[in-house]
Amino acid sequence: MNTSAHDFELENAAAGPDRFQFSEAATDSDTDSIVLLFQRDYHCTKCRQQVQDVAARYEAFREANAAVVAVLPEPVDRAAEWHRQYDLPFPLLADPSKAVSDEYDQPTRFGALGSLHDLVGRMPLAVVFDTTDGEPTVAKTYEGKTPGDRPGVDEFLDDVRDID
Repeated sequence: MNTSAHDFELENAAAGPDRFQFSEAATDSDTDSIVLLFQRDYHCTKCRQQVQDVAARYEAFREANAAVVAVLPEPVDRAAEWHRQYDLPFPLLADPSKAVSDEYDQPTRFGALGSLHDLVGRMPLAVVFDTTDGEPTVAKTYEGKTPGDRPGVDEFLDDVRDID
């Protein structure tokens, strides 16, 4: 896992600006941390459940001065379908080229086959950033080894509360 923060800008299909820029979010004075969730694929049921679970508890993240941002390796119209289904209160970013996911070293498995088919090869990744001083630093990373290998909402909330 690359342990440094990378600035990026992607189209947003859910709450927030149409184009989300990481550096702008990291310098928001109302935000002490950012939880960046790299999803596997549009069809991934565990990914869909994760964004719904976070959405259901999003107020707790905001009370902890944390923002959550999900990145889906799909075009913006596919990401917009998730938003229409789940009414997400946080940004859902489209990364169709997978450039940002790759820049953050989102794990994949099964070699060339895995890189061709996200649902088979791409694994979940979550990165928690401390943004208290406006310069994002990685506070915690979670690299999934299987599709369901991802922390629950409570673990993320503990991480962001530790940053306060």
